[in-house]
Amino acid sequence: MSKNQLTTYQNLAFGELNQQDIVTIRETIGKDCNESQFKLFMSIAKSSGANPIMNEIYPTVRQNQLTIQFGIDFFVRKAKETDGYQGYDVQLVHENDEFKMHQEKDEDGRYYIVIDEHSWGFPRGKVIGGYAMAYKEGMKPFSVVMEVDEVEHFKRSGIGMQKTMWTNYFNDMFKKHMVRRALKAAFNLNFDDEDIQDNKGSDNIPEYKPQERKDITPQQESIDKPDSEEDQKTTVRNEINKAFSKLGLTTKEATGEYIKKHMPKFNKDSLSDLNGLLRLLEMNIEMMEAQTDGDELE
Repeated sequence: MSKNQLTTYQNLAFGELNQQDIVTIRETIGKDCNESQFKLFMSIAKSSGANPIMNEIYPTVRQNQLTIQFGIDFFVRKAKETDGYQGYDVQLVHENDEFKMHQEKDEDGRYYIVIDEHSWGFPRGKVIGGYAMAYKEGMKPFSVVMEVDEVEHFKRSGIGMQKTMWTNYFNDMFKKHMVRRALKAAFNLNFDDEDIQDNKGSDNIPEYKPQERKDITPQQESIDKPDSEEDQKTTVRNEINKAFSKLGLTTKEATGEYIKKHMPKFNKDSLSDLNGLLRLLEMNIEMMEAQTDGDELE
């Protein structure tokens, strides 16, 4: 390892991570990033205080798009560092379980979930749902209650290893997902996964701000043979159809009205317009899921 390589990453070291650690991260979990993507990833890790070596944050790259994901260990650590932390609980509900719950209203008018019964024997059958409780001193538990259908889309994800993990380790991933959502709401942890479009033009690295999307245009050092433009269009159109379905827009009339309202000059044969529509749909889905968080996390 050259001295110049260590010097390149000297400004990315933070906490217990030294320059040697940064190089190790570059050669392992950061190996699919180009140089600008990796520097952005480490900049976000440094700004948020998330340690890549401890699986608190990691990057994935697909079709030149960088996605930065925060691990459950990061949310647990940040929650523990918050005043009033009293732990959390998470359980899966199987089809043969006896399960009942109801809502109660607190003195301040806020509703919270009460589990009346959750008992089981074996065989428990398939997982049909689950719940997570985050406990904070002086407050009723923050609750997330979900059915399996709400997370099935992760099995079809195109982001890195997400599809593989949700397919092969569904129960563990489902529990982590619910815990993450409960801790975020209970302890105001404003960190979320970041999708960052990788365009060509410059290598500026923006300042990291939680829950804000950032566009970068790095000078890529080496480029794999890209898919043809028609292949890219097909891929984006498939993702658009999935996004429309998730928003409940399943007819040609409904999708046409959506496009007419939000992108009146949309050209269905333009890859740029297709990508723009997909990003718009993804933003709408995020807003919908954020509203769902607010409804579930009483």
